[in-house]
Amino acid sequence: MTEFELIAQFFSGPAGRRPGRAPLGIGDDCALLACAPGHELAISTDMLVAGRHFFDDVDPASLGWKTLAVNLSDLAAMGARPLAFTLALALPAVDEQWLAAFAGGLFDCAAAFDCELVGGDTTRGPLNLCVTVFGEVAAGRALRRGAAQVGDEVWVSGSLGGAALALQRLLASTSIDAGLRHLLERPTPRVALGQALAGVAHAAIDVSDGLAQDLGHILAASHCGAELRCDALPFAAGLVDEPVDERIRLALSGGDDYELCFTAAADRRADVVRAGAASDTVVTRIGTVVAGHGLRVVDANGADSGSVAPALTTGFDHFR
Repeated sequence: MTEFELIAQFFSGPAGRRPGRAPLGIGDDCALLACAPGHELAISTDMLVAGRHFFDDVDPASLGWKTLAVNLSDLAAMGARPLAFTLALALPAVDEQWLAAFAGGLFDCAAAFDCELVGGDTTRGPLNLCVTVFGEVAAGRALRRGAAQVGDEVWVSGSLGGAALALQRLLASTSIDAGLRHLLERPTPRVALGQALAGVAHAAIDVSDGLAQDLGHILAASHCGAELRCDALPFAAGLVDEPVDERIRLALSGGDDYELCFTAAADRRADVVRAGAASDTVVTRIGTVVAGHGLRVVDANGADSGSVAPALTTGFDHFR
């Protein structure tokens, strides 16, 4: 199978294009995208590398889903609507059964979030998946990391720590139930919530490398600090049998949740709750933005929770 036959068979996508969104897609030197008047393009790129981001024996359909989902999560964090994406794919060999399953998962995610594949590249090499995703957001309404304000409430969507626990068990070759594995391999990007929060929240980020580390990026960019209530953290159901300190550690420093962490003024609390309801997403208030710098984790009584201090300096790092 040649490179172009591979593209035609597996990545041409379902029939039917979206008029006006991508006037020119797969098959030319460049794709052409149309952005609605009064909107800005939001663009993000993520790479998934075998042995670093996923196991060699991962279900290829789940890998296809996650390859796009992690990029859509970045659009969600900006409050952007997905438009299109490109895929650069390096393959050690052409395995038609693997490719069919991978493409199926990829296009399932694309259909679920109305995002069109418009181009990319294929080559021979170690398994490597790189997606660039394009979205649009009304001019001036994008959620940014550097917009948190003192007095804001800190919120997070969904639940935390489940994907990290799943990874921990897979690395240890211990038993893992399907629900926990699903959190790691088929995350749900909070696209609808991100759009609902545009104009409501001040700052946002997707939780990909651990809540403490990712919230820290908001605080550094906004030149402020925050207090988090460890008793308010929404733990994934799979953590129920873990010791309390371990639950907190996984929620704060575990990666791959792909939830949204965001800040909003206290007087917009009802609007945040409505945004969660409108997007069918649970949102939980977990802390407050304060003057100063850095992140302080406190217990239910407002006292420092020293038992989780080491988690505050850790999170996923590609070079650690």
